[in-house]
Amino acid sequence: MNGMLDKIAFSEETLQKRISELGEEIGEDYRGKELILVGVMKGSLFFLCDLARKIDLPLQIDLISIGIYPNATGRTGAVRITKDLDYDISGKHVLLIEDIVRSGLTTGYLMQNLESRGAASIQICTLLLSPEEQLIQIPIAYVGFEVNKTRLWGYGLDVEEKGRNLPHIAIIPT
Repeated sequence: MNGMLDKIAFSEETLQKRISELGEEIGEDYRGKELILVGVMKGSLFFLCDLARKIDLPLQIDLISIGIYPNATGRTGAVRITKDLDYDISGKHVLLIEDIVRSGLTTGYLMQNLESRGAASIQICTLLLSPEEQLIQIPIAYVGFEVNKTRLWGYGLDVEEKGRNLPHIAIIPT
């Protein structure tokens, strides 16, 4: 960041190896089912694309985007959908793809919202999970890596909308 050498938390090779493992597991679990991956924008985009290519099934991909209401903080759970799904998910098996789950509030909100749409099932796949920051416990079916409260950027994670394009995940210097 700002020309400083990044301390790598997860290398590109480490990420791709784990994503391949997740893709194989998901492919086995959803064989014979109508699967739709729903990526939470913008952070999940790189993970979503790489993961989708590692799942050996015909599937659909859709995107949803959320925002925080003005004058609300991320810890209040006051979120709103800013880009809704393009496809009808009723009767389909939905796998919600997150870049990172910290408090669980946003993911919990999305799960409730998607459950009301009549999907056959809804599961969560997150690249990163920070258990010590969770305010609510939500069932997560697939986890890439567990992390702590360390601030990270790269591979979808950003600092002021920058750094998402890094091929690795780095620790933000303090």
